[in-house]
Amino acid sequence: MAKGLGKGINALFPDESLNESEKINQINIDQLRTNPYQPRKIFDKPALEELSDSIKEHGILQPVVVRKAGNHFELVVGERRFRAAKMAKLKEVPAIVKELTDQQMMELAILENLQREDLTPIEEAEAYQKLMEALNLTQEQLAFRLGKSRPHIANHVRLLALPKEVRKLISDKKLTMGHGRTLLGLRSKKMIPETAEKVVKENLNVRQLENLVQRLNEDVPRETIEKKKDLFLEEKQSELRDRFGTKVQIKKNKNKGKIEIEFFSEEDLERILELLN
Repeated sequence: MAKGLGKGINALFPDESLNESEKINQINIDQLRTNPYQPRKIFDKPALEELSDSIKEHGILQPVVVRKAGNHFELVVGERRFRAAKMAKLKEVPAIVKELTDQQMMELAILENLQREDLTPIEEAEAYQKLMEALNLTQEQLAFRLGKSRPHIANHVRLLALPKEVRKLISDKKLTMGHGRTLLGLRSKKMIPETAEKVVKENLNVRQLENLVQRLNEDVPRETIEKKKDLFLEEKQSELRDRFGTKVQIKKNKNKGKIEIEFFSEEDLERILELLN
């Protein structure tokens, strides 16, 4: 039944998979209620109108998923179809009734949103974070169960360490995910918001921002500007950065050195420790 959700739902709920053999019920549209755990609050009106026109002509091709709640039903998956069906003045909608807990409702709603192609990087990062918290998963485990790469999950979750105003710039598509990741490389975190504003104002691309961040970092402190970087250490630093999916610095003095691995949450630290083990 759920081609768009398929693998993800089955991976998270092997005993609660949505399959085509389940009974499809025709439920009065007035008996349906929206999912109280739906993370998506804004629905694009033109897109809903287009879906409504399609429903008028072809009907609802994919049943919604609901759970019984007293004398009515709560939507689990398919709120866009439900809203478009109401616009199309349908009296009934095809639905599969599932027995789900509140936690499962929240998780399925998040998963459905993850399958959308128009999620912003911040929305996607928040969805990953909520799933990890709800299911008590590491980034490695979540990546495996969703069929994503671990760096893909890690790179998105890292964006949540950005200041709120910078995350909004990414959500508003004024900055890209690449800009966000580069801004996290600033040694002085207080400089992130003003640097982000400079990027927007001057329309800097990611490469230009990388050069800017490098110059700003070299000014903290200024006496380090003239120090030459060890090419061997640079290479090893790059290898470690790729391995751990986060910023890694190798610092060396005359007789000793140290490695600094940056993390952004307890979950991120646990992921790094697992890789070290």
